[in-house]
Parts: sequence; C-alpha cells; structure tokens
Amino acid sequence: MTETHTDVIIAGGGMVGAALACALAERDFSVTLLERNEPRETWPADSYDIRVSAISRASQNIFINLQAWPGMIERRVTPYEHMLVWESGGAQVHFDAADIGEPNLGHIIENRVIQIALWEQMRTLKNIEILCPASISGLELDEESPGVVLNDGAHKTASLIVAADGARSSLRELAGISTGGWGYDQTAVVCTVQAEKGNQSTCWQRFMHTGPLALLPMQDDLFSIVWSTTPEQAETLLGHTPEDFDAALTQASEERLGKLSLMGERGAFPLRLQHARQYVKPGLALVGDAAHVIHPLAGQGVNLGLLDMAELVDVLTRARDRRQPLGTLHTLRRYERARKGENIAMQGSMDLFKRLFSNDLPPLKLIRSLGMGVTERLHLVKNLLIRNAMGTLGETPSLARLSRDQHDT
Repeated sequence: MTETHTDVIIAGGGMVGAALACALAERDFSVTLLERNEPRETWPADSYDIRVSAISRASQNIFINLQAWPGMIERRVTPYEHMLVWESGGAQVHFDAADIGEPNLGHIIENRVIQIALWEQMRTLKNIEILCPASISGLELDEESPGVVLNDGAHKTASLIVAADGARSSLRELAGISTGGWGYDQTAVVCTVQAEKGNQSTCWQRFMHTGPLALLPMQDDLFSIVWSTTPEQAETLLGHTPEDFDAALTQASEERLGKLSLMGERGAFPLRLQHARQYVKPGLALVGDAAHVIHPLAGQGVNLGLLDMAELVDVLTRARDRRQPLGTLHTLRRYERARKGENIAMQGSMDLFKRLFSNDLPPLKLIRSLGMGVTERLHLVKNLLIRNAMGTLGETPSLARLSRDQHDT
C-alpha cells in the first residue's frame, strides 16, 4: 500500500471543489484533488447545458481572483441587467442594475463552463495533484494527520481533508455527520428554450401556487428554465411532446416573452432543504452542497458554496501564518462560525419565501401583493435586496473582493 502526504485533500472536483483547489494552490498549499469523473472539455457549439448557475458579483470576483474568469468569457457567459418578479393577478417587483450604479446584476453561466475553466486553471498550478478517476473507500480522522483510503488501495494523509463532493457526500457519511432537512414535494424541470421576444437582459420569475417558474437569460433569445412544480406535473411536462411542452411553458409565463420553444433535452431533479448538523470534525471540513442544500428559487446555491470555500481559504491562510495546525477544531470552528449561521439564515429565508408563495390562501395572497407593492415603491429596500443577492453587503472573504487596481481595469 502506497502512502503520500499533502497539506489539503479535497474530495470532489465540481465548481466549489475545483475553485478551492485553485485558491489553496495559489497560496502555496500543496493540494490533492480526488474526483470520480473528469469533466468534458469540448461540446458542440450549438448545445447548451441544462444546468446553469446565477453567478453573483461576489462569485464573479472569486473567479477573477482565481484567473478563471477569462476562460468562462471565452466560452459563454450572459450578464443580466434586470430582474422582474411577479405573481399572476398581483403586484410585481422590478430590479434594475442602473439603480445601484452597476453594469449588471450578475451572470448566468452553464455549470460545465464554470467547471472546465476552473480545471484549466488547476492544471497550470504545479502544487496540485489531480487524481481522476478516484473514489474514497475509507476515512481516518484526527487533528494532526487525517487520511483517506482510495478504492485502489492507496493511502493518503493530509493536514486537512475537505468534503466538496455534493449533497450526497460519501465523505460526510464516512465521517458520521448527519443531516437535517425535508423534501419540498416539488421537482424542478430544467431545459433551454428560445423566446420569441428575446431575453431582454432580464431574469424573469413568476410565482405560482405549485412553485416558481424562473427564466434565466442566456445568449440572444435563449433562456435556461427552472420550473419548480409538483412531482406529478413535472412527470407530465417531461412526457409532453415538444409542441405541448412549448404551449404549457408559454402559458405559464403568461406570454411575457412571446412563444417559448424547447431547444434540446429536458431534465428534472427533486427539491429539498438539507443542512449538515456540523461543518467540521477534527481533520475535516465540509463545503458547498456537502454542507447545505437550498431551494433554487433565488439561485444562491453555488454562490453560498463559493463563499464557504473562500472563507475556508482565509481561515487556513491565517492559521498557517500563525503556525497553527490546519486540522484542529480550534482552527476549523472559525470557518464554521463564519459560514453556518449565514447559510442557515439564507436557507430559512428561501424556505419562508417558498411557503409564502406556494399556496392560494386569500390572506397570504393579499400579504404577498402588499409586500411586493411596497418593495417596488421603496427604492432603499430594493437596493438593499439587490446588494444582498449580489453578495456585496457586509464583510466578505478576501477572494470575493477586488483590489482597487482590478476595479480600475
């Protein structure tokens, strides 16, 4: 059995895990990344990933600081300047980047574009070892030299192990960390569609009693659709002919963008709220979906995960500078304290929104209409909501901020 030691072992090479590997390696930590499947590097120019992310300004800053942003721009990113939220027969709220002096509110980016740009950057960094395909069969935790056993029998130790392996994290299970949460009895139907009236540089979201319909702008006249609805309706929508699906989607959007036409495949995934009981153990930290899963109605899932990893980088860098061990609870609880409360608050607010809007009770409909009407008129409130969604309110990790020189370029 072979054994090697590194500063940090990262399980999972998705968006958050790959970003963490880049960030740590650029700060001269030695990193071993373990991933089951290497991402695709090329795809047909006219194909679209049905899984996309609404990238906040904080996340964009992270990608810029990791030098991965140019690789995303070379492929495909779509900025949006407006967001329109409405309820049928009720009020609506319009958010505009110009109101806060920003060029845009964020970017819609295909997940595969984000991941491959980060992998390209990883491959330029000499102190990252990428093992792919690789999976973990055993875990040994302690504060000084935690280790993993790979399926091929190799044994690797580190000063810290990070679980970035998603909502069904095998590393979290091996560590015996339980999760709480509940299913929403909703399924998200996802696809790419073409809009008769173009994307208008706007994110559109309609609240219905069965769940929200989000239309996220992509290039020109395209949108990525996230239609959260009942499992029964989702099954029906997936079984529709393209023509019937187009008609149902166009009707659900109240024809605000004209006719919507399906482009390519459809997919679906069940929605749930999930939160790890603890983010850390001696020698182990959880980040991203391994720590928390949120309803997609505000598009904050990957942004929260990127802030997790950026905060962990700051904590580990300070610990090293002070010559403190990376894997002790004394060190890791600084990360947990910084992120757990914020993530729970975001989960709670999204859960409240989901419950408030996913019904037809007349008193709640009145409250929703009044609330949206007040929000639309109070520009200070709207601007605070925009800043919060962009991730630029309050203290942020160093990776989520740009230097003055970067702002000027």
